[in-house]
Amino acid sequence: MAVPLSLFSPWRFVRSTRLIKGLRIPALQLHTTGSVMGVTVEDFNHAKAQLNTLKKDPGNEVKLKIYALFKQATQGPCSTPKPGMLDFVNKVKWDAWKSLGSVSQDEARQEYVDLISSLVGAEGPAQATAKPSGSSAAYETLLVTTEDNITTILLNRPTKKNAITVEMYNEIVKALELAGKDDSVITVLTGSGDFYCSGNDLNNFTKIPDGGIEKMAKDSGELLRGFVKAFIDFPKPLIGVINGPAVGVSVTLLGLFDVVYATERATFHTPFSQLGQSPEGCSSYTFPKMMGTAKAGEMLLFNKKLTANEACQRGLVTEVFPDSSFQTEVRTRLKAYAQLPRNSLALSKQLVRAVDKERLHAANNQEVERLMERWLSEECMNAIMSFFQARARL
Repeated sequence: MAVPLSLFSPWRFVRSTRLIKGLRIPALQLHTTGSVMGVTVEDFNHAKAQLNTLKKDPGNEVKLKIYALFKQATQGPCSTPKPGMLDFVNKVKWDAWKSLGSVSQDEARQEYVDLISSLVGAEGPAQATAKPSGSSAAYETLLVTTEDNITTILLNRPTKKNAITVEMYNEIVKALELAGKDDSVITVLTGSGDFYCSGNDLNNFTKIPDGGIEKMAKDSGELLRGFVKAFIDFPKPLIGVINGPAVGVSVTLLGLFDVVYATERATFHTPFSQLGQSPEGCSSYTFPKMMGTAKAGEMLLFNKKLTANEACQRGLVTEVFPDSSFQTEVRTRLKAYAQLPRNSLALSKQLVRAVDKERLHAANNQEVERLMERWLSEECMNAIMSFFQARARL
């Protein structure tokens, strides 16, 4: 999970008021090394993994710089409200991030990699490191890492609220395929930034191929069918870590996860009717089974948005945590789960899911067929046009 504070483990970040007040924040001025700009996501993942192998505490100033560069690289310039004066730790971190100004994400990623490399190099021979999942895999929309027997798939379009593009659909399928075969015990799906996922990127509907809208509907349907199938067939425990609001397909898929943890500020919204569409992600089967027909109808038919606690009461979410301790508490649990026997967990999951597997595949196929019809309908086209017009007026 890309939780910047966890990058400082095993060092404990300074919490003493006296020490924080005396901490001098470095200027954090970026410099370009002799390397060519353009670090890949795989390079960035590798640097993040290397950070956890350091034996020596590099000091608070360096850790703040690492934190700031990580935030800038994954989320862009600081746009969050300034913490209160008495929130000493978060204020110091916010100041460090804010000091990077408008430095681009590419530059921050390059500087982050260079800094970690220099720290690792200063300690001597390379240590065994956590590695990106799939040594040959490079992703444009995800950050995928394997560490502590946990493979984490991080949706990484924070400036777009992690909206799912066609490319992201394909990359998630690829990441799940690799995670299902690697040596990890569990797999986690989460989001970067303030959103878990805002659902489909509706710009997908503006890219009409040569074959016209009929071909677009057919291609999109097959893409969705394979995407949902990858979740149905995933062989290991799959855990959703919902770090913020979730919309559309990112919500409907949750019925295919084994455990779902959410921060208290998460919301869950499935506005299909509003967009002239119909449910997917096997939710036409899983939602009524989890929460009853009437409660499922509120969400899937009438666009009801649930709070995290409401989602938990309906069985969509396993447990809700305070936002301030969400990442720490969830990570503790994940690390404990990852110590359990891998084969035992996988075989137990197969037993639990075997009864429903055929029904899930049937639901997926039926939902895709209905959606392809919807996408070609005048009603759906008008709804999507209205959405873009409303957004243009904002």
